[in-house]
Amino acid sequence: MRGTGMNKVRLATVWLDGCSGCHMSFLDMDERLLELADRIELVYSPLVDIKTFPQGVDITLVEGAVSTRDDWEKIKHIRERTTTLVSLGDCAVTGNVPSMRNLFSVADVMERAYTENVSTTPRLPENDDILPALLSRVRPVHEVVPVDLFVPGCPPPADAIVFAVSELLEGRRPAFIEQTRFGR
Repeated sequence: MRGTGMNKVRLATVWLDGCSGCHMSFLDMDERLLELADRIELVYSPLVDIKTFPQGVDITLVEGAVSTRDDWEKIKHIRERTTTLVSLGDCAVTGNVPSMRNLFSVADVMERAYTENVSTTPRLPENDDILPALLSRVRPVHEVVPVDLFVPGCPPPADAIVFAVSELLEGRRPAFIEQTRFGR
């Protein structure tokens, strides 16, 4: 992996169907972000204004479950361009809260959201341009593409993210024992 000398490790973060809590934990690394900045180049993230996922990404941290056709296509594209893909947080690892809709049909979810719970102009969206097409079932990332590392937690604590990224930068696979657990 790059990251020695002048070559920085190319890092990306991605937000699929989730609450952004994992990205908030990423930002909670505080001054440790500055330490990482010497070793990484942030090449794609909702935290920066880069519109296209680049080629040759070394590490991608993925927050959120795969809930829409857009998510499905996006994660496939990201996997093709990423060496090490990390499922970050319980939504990416298990489907967590977004997958609660798996108990219902897409039609029932849409009806509830756009007609039953609306007080003015209740109506279903007319096309996929307004709302990305929902998959029949929400899936954790590893059910769609191969994942190299799982970092559980809702959200994972900043210390767990620092540990995971630091270990990957050193060429090691992180062994989580005390850093995190599901639902923590």
